[in-house]
Amino acid sequence: MVLICTFVAVITNTFLMNVLLINGSPHIHGCTYTALMEVAGALEENGIGTRIFHLGSQPISGCLGCVKCAQTGLCFMDDVVNEFLEISGNYDGFVFGSPVHYASASGMISSFMDRVFYCKNRRFALKPAAAIVSCRRGGASAAVDRLNKYFTISNMPIVSSQYWNMVHGNTPDEVRQDLEGMQIMRTLGRNMAWLLHCIDAGKKADVPLPATEKRIVTNFIR
Repeated sequence: MVLICTFVAVITNTFLMNVLLINGSPHIHGCTYTALMEVAGALEENGIGTRIFHLGSQPISGCLGCVKCAQTGLCFMDDVVNEFLEISGNYDGFVFGSPVHYASASGMISSFMDRVFYCKNRRFALKPAAAIVSCRRGGASAAVDRLNKYFTISNMPIVSSQYWNMVHGNTPDEVRQDLEGMQIMRTLGRNMAWLLHCIDAGKKADVPLPATEKRIVTNFIR
């Protein structure tokens, strides 16, 4: 299997907490990557290790609803989804990035996240997450809303910024010229770093985790 992960910072003892940033664009060093790198820079400046995980340019199948992952913890389709699932437990937070395609997240990252979050487990619970998008002009807020829904169903605190998490531009150079967008990314990185440090401080102070109940699932048709 081809290694498709690009390191920003190798996880070492230098960083006690680490964030995985997922590039949901087929362009490895494109606009989405440029925005993610700005977030990563702010995280590292505030003591959080980072790594970019590129989904690649190969097609990613959508979820088939076979529930095999509930038994094994992995998808029966052995691809980039399983690569992510196998390393996700090593990270304390996540940033999912996507280009905007037809006023929504890319089909690639949508299929990826459908399968990643379909498995009903607690691997992501209480880990901060954020979604960022890059677009040429419009549809960004709808794409952000699409991605945030995975976090709100998984007990994940959502990290925000001073404005919606988006950058504008048709090329990486144009994205870097979006001064407000770049500032939004840096603010997001600092906010996530602050939240991670707060969570770490709570653990050290033995602040108990939220109580959990046995899950209740109801259907509207009986």
